[in-house]
Amino acid sequence: MSDMSWLDWPFFDARHQQLASGLESWCREGLQDIDHADTDAACRGLVAQLGQTGWLRFAVPQGPEGAWGGRWPEIDSRSLCILRETLARHDGLADFAFAMQGLGSGAISLAGSEALRRRYLPEVAAGRAIAAFALSEPEAGSDVAAMSCSAVQEGEDYILNGEKTWISNGGIADFYCVFARTGEAPGARGISAFVVDADAPGLNISGRIDVIAPHPLATLRFEDCRVKAGNRLGAAGQGFKIAMMTLDIFRASVAAAALGFARRALDEAVARAKSRRMFGQALADLQLTQAALGDMACEIDAAALLTYRAAWLRDVKGVRTTREAAMAKMAATESAQRVIDRAVQMFGGAGVVSGAPVEKLYREIRALRIYEGATEVQKLIIARELLKGG
Repeated sequence: MSDMSWLDWPFFDARHQQLASGLESWCREGLQDIDHADTDAACRGLVAQLGQTGWLRFAVPQGPEGAWGGRWPEIDSRSLCILRETLARHDGLADFAFAMQGLGSGAISLAGSEALRRRYLPEVAAGRAIAAFALSEPEAGSDVAAMSCSAVQEGEDYILNGEKTWISNGGIADFYCVFARTGEAPGARGISAFVVDADAPGLNISGRIDVIAPHPLATLRFEDCRVKAGNRLGAAGQGFKIAMMTLDIFRASVAAAALGFARRALDEAVARAKSRRMFGQALADLQLTQAALGDMACEIDAAALLTYRAAWLRDVKGVRTTREAAMAKMAATESAQRVIDRAVQMFGGAGVVSGAPVEKLYREIRALRIYEGATEVQKLIIARELLKGG
């Protein structure tokens, strides 16, 4: 079992320790027999399973008299991070399934009307509806303001035209939070957000995308897709702000997922070092091995401190954590890549055998350095926040 002593850090209270303990026990039983051969079916099954067992309730807020289905009055960043770290340590697709329920519905939690919140959020929390976040386009990834997908108002409707790509849960989602240009102002100030049901006429899956760590991904095509004005999230022209607020909430949890992958890699490396015989002694007896393990453990703890600092600041201090979340995301994903690479090296040839635990981790971690803001973008965010403060 992985080291859980970090739960004694002052960032957490009793409810977080109980959450971590209960989730760890459930993961050891509930995530043992997942068939990854059919990624779509596995993801659907995981969403349903996570909903039935109550874990998805942490991904949405509670709402008035519990009407939105959440566990706490507000989304708790530390709970999100504990859930993602623990799930990622056990199974990458389980982490993905949980994370996308939160990210995919986050804009509704933040800016949806009461009617939209009551309609969609309880279904997300129960695992009965799969959510997706449709922001990126072929020519607008990190540069969100460059998006060209348009939404033109026509009476009580908006007509959407354009393309979205790299959409997680694309092809299996029941609804999409879509960001499109409505033109109230140039650049980022002229974007609005909408909830679009997957069966809306004019919305088509134009292609599926296969990546090195299989997840449901697709390109969406909107062709005169009609959406009710009541499905707009927030005010017209506020879509970019809503998207950035959503990413701010969930960015620290990306760092937590990276921590989960890194901790699993360290566990695998320690076990390998103790059991592998080399030159008449255990691999763990070699000083080079000990130095590598020391580096790995130090990098993991440093990233964990940044991650849970960001989550604590948001939960307890109620402050904007754009800089802290960017630091956590950058540090945790980059260090996890190094930790996992060292683990693969320690396994030698066995580390690159398809399906080996460290080989799967090597494929899982690579995308985290790109999505929800690539490392290079995080550096710019951190620098700009520092310059603002100066």
